[in-house]
Amino acid sequence: MGDPAFSRRGFLAASAAAGLSMTALSACGGDSDGGSSGTTTIEWWNISTTQPAKGVWAALAKQFEARNPDVKIKIVQLENDAYKSKMTAQTASGKLPDIFHTWGGGVLKQQVDAGLVEDLTDRTKGWGDSLLSVAREPYLLDDKVYGVPFDIGMIGFWYNKALFKQAGVSAPPTTWSGFLDAVRKLKAAKITPLALAGKEKWPGMYYWAYLAMRTAGIDALRKADDAKDFTGDGFVQAGQHLQDLVDLQPFQKGFLGAAYSSPTGQAAAVGNGKAAMELMGQWAPAVEADAGKGIGADLGFFPFPAVDGGKGVITEVFGGGGGHALRKGAPQAAADFLKFFASAATDTELVKKTGVLPVVPGAESAITDPNIQAVQAQLKAATGFQLYLDQAYAPALGQEVNDSVAALIAGSKSAQQVTESITKVAKEEQ
Repeated sequence: MGDPAFSRRGFLAASAAAGLSMTALSACGGDSDGGSSGTTTIEWWNISTTQPAKGVWAALAKQFEARNPDVKIKIVQLENDAYKSKMTAQTASGKLPDIFHTWGGGVLKQQVDAGLVEDLTDRTKGWGDSLLSVAREPYLLDDKVYGVPFDIGMIGFWYNKALFKQAGVSAPPTTWSGFLDAVRKLKAAKITPLALAGKEKWPGMYYWAYLAMRTAGIDALRKADDAKDFTGDGFVQAGQHLQDLVDLQPFQKGFLGAAYSSPTGQAAAVGNGKAAMELMGQWAPAVEADAGKGIGADLGFFPFPAVDGGKGVITEVFGGGGGHALRKGAPQAAADFLKFFASAATDTELVKKTGVLPVVPGAESAITDPNIQAVQAQLKAATGFQLYLDQAYAPALGQEVNDSVAALIAGSKSAQQVTESITKVAKEEQ
């Protein structure tokens, strides 16, 4: 999910925090072709830890096994932060799972550069190029295919229409100043305007990234990465606009210690009607309903507002999708599974049951949720697309963006210091 390289804390700390067994996770791709039974065991790491996706994905693995009786799929499901930390450790050790979740971009490039990822260009010929082109982009490196998408989407605001009405907010804001006004009205009505998982850092990054796109412009994010310099005025202004929001104290009580998908976290706050909005991806409604009760017809979606005087426009979107990659030397059965997962039948099932946006054109008709239709319409009308910064950039730089923005939100870094810290790491990574 998005969102989203998140925490890169030490492997041991992350494993302990997630309650993971060292032995269960230490062997990766080691027993893929083995066993006297003639069965090929494929290890599949993904981040679908919440319902309904968790159950749907397990059922799809069973479907594949039924069609391929000599294949056994071993599923390892990890929550975002734990997954990112674990994959950082696996990349460093040179051992990746047979099939693993990827968002593409700079993180995948690092794994490819280390010689750890299978080139899927030939293995996806005849079916891979029929997938939505914007969904395929993050996994194309030097015109070669290193991953297959199963989802595409964007980050935007999910809001509670009933709470907006209660606070006298007549329509979703289209400008940042209008957004801050809406936050003030919600506060005045004793309604928590925004839910945020401050503990996990990546959800806060979305605000700064979007504000940077709106102030400096979408091209500035790419240019800053190339030049290893994020100190331009547009980036400082992005932090100042975020500071203006933070000064209004818009987040739920205890947000700095809150997780994203836990029963007391960001998604649950919106899903239980305790907060009016969250800035999150297309998966938000499903997680809100899993972590909380879900708010049904009261849930709405609107794009991140434009910033007055900024170089960006409201039709430039920030987001990404999920994909799968294979470790170098993964068995043919792993590639067969990716083809199965990217079929129209599977994609239609994912759209219907988990609310993902389709990557197979034929599955579009399966979208029935008006909010998912709204996201799809925004995506189709997009005039620019920026991949999650903690995936688009090299891992250490992406992590610094997350950490520095979290520090601004927590009150320990200024807008200027955020740009200086990010620039310092960008230069170190050259």
